[in-house]
Amino acid sequence: MMDDLFAPPAGDEPHAERLAAGTVLLHGMAAPLAATLLDDIRAIAAQAPFRHMVTPGGYRMGVATTSCGELGWVSDPHGYRYSRLDPGSGQPWPAMPDSWRQLAGDAAARAGFAGFVADACLINRYEPGCKLSLHQDKDERDFSAPIVSVSLGLPAVFELGGLKRSERCARLTLRHGDILVWGGPDRLRYHGVLPLAGGEHPLLGACRINLTFRRAG
Repeated sequence: MMDDLFAPPAGDEPHAERLAAGTVLLHGMAAPLAATLLDDIRAIAAQAPFRHMVTPGGYRMGVATTSCGELGWVSDPHGYRYSRLDPGSGQPWPAMPDSWRQLAGDAAARAGFAGFVADACLINRYEPGCKLSLHQDKDERDFSAPIVSVSLGLPAVFELGGLKRSERCARLTLRHGDILVWGGPDRLRYHGVLPLAGGEHPLLGACRINLTFRRAG
C-alpha cells in the first residue's frame, strides 16, 4: 500500500482533518453505527438489488450499485441521470432511513456545511480489483450542497484531484467508518478510487461499501 499524502494522526479516536478549503475527512465517525448501517443496506438491497450498470459508452461498470431516497442514480446507454424509479423494477427506490439522513447532515455540519438534507444516496459495492475512474459528481441540479461519502469495510485508496482532469491527484486511504465531505470551492473536484486491494473485513468480508449522499433534486 502506498503512503498517504494526508496521513491521519496516530490513534483510532474519531477526529476531523481538513484536507482543503472545502474538504474534510471525519476519521471513524460512522464506525459506531456500522452494524446498523449494514442491516439497513441489506434491507434496501432486498428491495432494489445491487446491479452492474452500463455506461453511456456501453461498458459494464465493475462497481455494483443501488440507491435509496427520493432519487436514485442511473447509468445506461442514454446517459447518466437521477430517476425517481428503479429501472429494474419500475418502482420507487427504497426510502432513505431517517438515521442515514441525520448522519449525513451531521457530517456535513461538522465539515462546515450546515443545513444539508440529502434526497439521494448512491450505494456502491466494491470487490477486490474494482476501481472507480476519475470523474466529477455533476449530475445534480445545482452544486451548492456538498457530497458526503461514508466508507465501510475494506480500506480504499481515494484519489482527490483538482477542478481539471489534468491536475495532479492526492491519494489518501479511506478506512472503515470514515466520512469524507467535499463542497463549496471543492464541490467539482475530480475524484476516483484505485483498484481495491484484497483482504477480509470482520463485518463485510472481502468487500467495501460506500454510501454517497447528495442533494440531487
